[in-house]
Amino acid sequence: MTQLWLWLGFGAFIAVMLAVDLGIVNRKARVISVREAARWTAVVVSTAAAFNSWIFLAHGRQSGLEFLTGYLIELALSVDNIFVFILIFSYFRVPAVYQHRVLFWGIFGALVMRGMMIAAGWLLIERFHWIIYVFGAFLVFTGIRMAVQDETEIEPEANPVLRLVRRLLPVTSTYEGQRFFVRARLGDGTLRLMATPLAVVLVMVETTDLVFAVDSIPAVFAITTDPFLVFTSNVFAILGLRSLYFLLAGIIEKFHFLKLGLAVVLTFVGVKMLITYFHVEIPVGISLAAVGAVLALSVIASLAFPKAAEAHAPVARPSSSRARPHT
Repeated sequence: MTQLWLWLGFGAFIAVMLAVDLGIVNRKARVISVREAARWTAVVVSTAAAFNSWIFLAHGRQSGLEFLTGYLIELALSVDNIFVFILIFSYFRVPAVYQHRVLFWGIFGALVMRGMMIAAGWLLIERFHWIIYVFGAFLVFTGIRMAVQDETEIEPEANPVLRLVRRLLPVTSTYEGQRFFVRARLGDGTLRLMATPLAVVLVMVETTDLVFAVDSIPAVFAITTDPFLVFTSNVFAILGLRSLYFLLAGIIEKFHFLKLGLAVVLTFVGVKMLITYFHVEIPVGISLAAVGAVLALSVIASLAFPKAAEAHAPVARPSSSRARPHT
């Protein structure tokens, strides 16, 4: 689907959704309730379903199934992002009232970065078809690693982008409302631009999504190489990520088998890519059924066999958020 009007129309849709979210519904910083998060999640999912219905009607069953499968994979992988966002917000002790603003701009940045990565991935596949086998091998490796690795840990000091931000800009010792940057007066009376801890958190969220995108985008290319379907399935999953966070943050640890399910899904789509070398194609309908079954089983197993509660030590306040501004 390379028609220019499709891309322009979808771009306008994204702009309207973001404008309504930040400019009207959430213009002021506030705590998002579970009920409100559920409503917004329903809106995004319903809109994705309506868009999928249009794909079925306008472009046929194959394209419709490809979008649905890609969207399901991206939505499931975005849930894995929520685990990490919870750890980031806990580590930096981000007040609940400012979390929505961080996630909004994090999502905005994710849309831009993923659009660029999808364009690059599509150009690579079009120019060098063998790159699809590299993607497949990478997904198999990622799936196996996800299945055997321990729980995710947050190590901000190991983040090179965060270190660069701190090197270029001093960071205030406290949160300054919902602002990411402020002009603070130094000891000599001069004003200097300073980042706030909220900007530091935003950098962590953006780089985390970038890491996840390296896994998720090749996974959708295993389903379809149509850049429009890859991009739109990514966008709808990302647009629902913020509301999913507020909806699931309190209960997401109950789904402890979900990570294993995601590992199986990534391995499956990686194998799907690799076996095309032998001219073996798995129909998209079978892929959709397999992905849906694995994710459903992981959720059912999590609820049927709940994980014993673990005692966690209180999250220590990072020294960076209390560091005095550099002079």
